[in-house]
Amino acid sequence: MAGHSWRMLIVWTMVAAGLALGQATAARAASFSVNPTQVFLSASTRSALVTLKNETDQPMRFELSVMSWSQEPDGQMQLAPTEDIVFFPALLTLNAREERKVRVGVTVPPGAVEKTYRLFVEELPPLEQREAPAGVVMRTKMGIPIFLQPARLTAQAALRDLAVTGGRLSFRLLNTGTVHFTPDGVRVRGFDASGAAVFDQTATAWYVLAGGVRAFELPVPGNRCGQIRSFTVEAQLPGSTLKDTLQTPDGACGKQP
Repeated sequence: MAGHSWRMLIVWTMVAAGLALGQATAARAASFSVNPTQVFLSASTRSALVTLKNETDQPMRFELSVMSWSQEPDGQMQLAPTEDIVFFPALLTLNAREERKVRVGVTVPPGAVEKTYRLFVEELPPLEQREAPAGVVMRTKMGIPIFLQPARLTAQAALRDLAVTGGRLSFRLLNTGTVHFTPDGVRVRGFDASGAAVFDQTATAWYVLAGGVRAFELPVPGNRCGQIRSFTVEAQLPGSTLKDTLQTPDGACGKQP
């Protein structure tokens, strides 16, 4: 159309490797893959190799960066610049179906608890492009967790502060150990006076980092509130299950806000 200029819209697809991959060894985006999906470093293992593969029939360019990684209680990632982790190369081009290894290393000693970082692999636009693309261009940025493990690995967790206020159930899942864990699931059930389950919901916890906490707040449907006389929370952790119960003899939710 005359008199109008068309602009390319670039959409970034963020892939948090390890989020729902279980014990998978490779994370695959639409156009490239990274193997492994998690890097573990320690006093005895100061470096590791990460393989980046172009899964397309066209050359691809990438830029790598690293950030320290912490979490808010709601699970949001908090990232900050760091010099603890070094890697090479930072920029690379892969031909069609080509793969290349990136060496990742640590410059600091382990601490009393696990230190956590993210290695980001960002897809770049091609250097030469015959025609300007129209519409939406999808590009991917993948984040690979890096764990600098302490000398003593202690897995320990706790459920705390189970409460109901204004129709919402809240509780916290604490990591009181020295290494991260990833719950297989957090299940919340509400029971009526006869012991029948009238509320059943599963929450996603993702990573809970060492010394960190994951706060949950779940709405309870109004038509179930008055029936519930107790809640049970179960967190399925690798090798164990945490369980806590809240009694609500006068009803679960009280006056709705």
